[in-house]
Amino acid sequence: MSDNGGRRRAPQRYAQDPRVVLTLDAGGTNLVFCAVQGEREIVAPVTLSSRADTIDEFVQLLITGFRRVHEQVLGRADAGVATPAGAAPMAISFAFPGPADYGHGIIGDLVNLPAFRGGVPLGPALEDAFGVPVFISNDGDLFALGESIAGFLPYVNGLLEQAGSPRRYHNLLGVTFGTGFGAGIVSEGRLLEGDNSAAAEINRLRNRVVPAWTVEESVSIRGVRRVYARESGVEMSACPTPEEIYEIGRGRREGDRRAAERAFEELAIVAGDALAGTSSLVDGLVVIGGGLARGHSLFMARLVREMNAAYDTALGGRLPRFESRAYDLEDAADQAAFVRGDVRELPVPRSSRTVLYDAAKAVGVGVTVLGTGRAVSVGAYTLALARIDGG
Repeated sequence: MSDNGGRRRAPQRYAQDPRVVLTLDAGGTNLVFCAVQGEREIVAPVTLSSRADTIDEFVQLLITGFRRVHEQVLGRADAGVATPAGAAPMAISFAFPGPADYGHGIIGDLVNLPAFRGGVPLGPALEDAFGVPVFISNDGDLFALGESIAGFLPYVNGLLEQAGSPRRYHNLLGVTFGTGFGAGIVSEGRLLEGDNSAAAEINRLRNRVVPAWTVEESVSIRGVRRVYARESGVEMSACPTPEEIYEIGRGRREGDRRAAERAFEELAIVAGDALAGTSSLVDGLVVIGGGLARGHSLFMARLVREMNAAYDTALGGRLPRFESRAYDLEDAADQAAFVRGDVRELPVPRSSRTVLYDAAKAVGVGVTVLGTGRAVSVGAYTLALARIDGG
């Protein structure tokens, strides 16, 4: 009989694939275009302002950006760098904010991009312009997919393999802490997208600290700045950036250190509560990305402690938040305990054989291995080629 999970589906890898996919990181301020081959960005990114007054202007911006990237790919071919025949891209694949019907390439009303109103078939428009399939997804989804393929999930499984553990992980919850609170779920190599293109939209869970708010009010750049301003008594207009607040919290910059620590502590409490509930459904690893992930030394221990918090029972007892225990894989002692597990050698009844069994139920929590941007890029590339190949 195979070991734990030995018969499960493994994430598809395209690390040696010669096909080229054009990608885009779309934000409210800038559009960053690139080209990916073999899970690697192969040209210098092209950045354009996302400012556009009409949808026609915005689509033209996209066409311009993708054409400039394609010209760079053609230049590599002219220089003798190996690319597919004619260096023609096989697909366009990118992250774009919702609401959306990602399966059909339709983008709904967007706050940061006012040209989108009433629903815009963006995917079909780009397919008409370039004559290749176009795949659009959520950045949280693509982040999770990239980390499951070439980042956090294989990294953790590698640690377990080196330690001789029978345990392997096949499920991943990827979350991003940044302008907002995004997420994606990968289960046994497949991205969970949902029937409404809204799977893993955990940003609207209830806020642990202020129940009338969503979690995103605290797990976001604006949340960190708001708490610092409140605790330090400064106006929001004079509030430092999250990077500066982190430096203050580490004692590397002048400012209110207690307020900085409190800002990241509140993020940790709210995020940890949300991740405890979500992890009960996913039952896999948790990887954190986004701009605020750089401040993990100020919030990770508190976040994991919140995930492991207990409930009171009606009879006066205590009940763990969820069946598994969360471990901070950025902490050496926690990582060692996670890898060690509770491995036992069990005799098979009526046989001379024994099998290894890890009795511990463990959820490892850590920060991005690839970096958020690269994880999204790998996710976009893999999603496109897997769809083209019938996956």
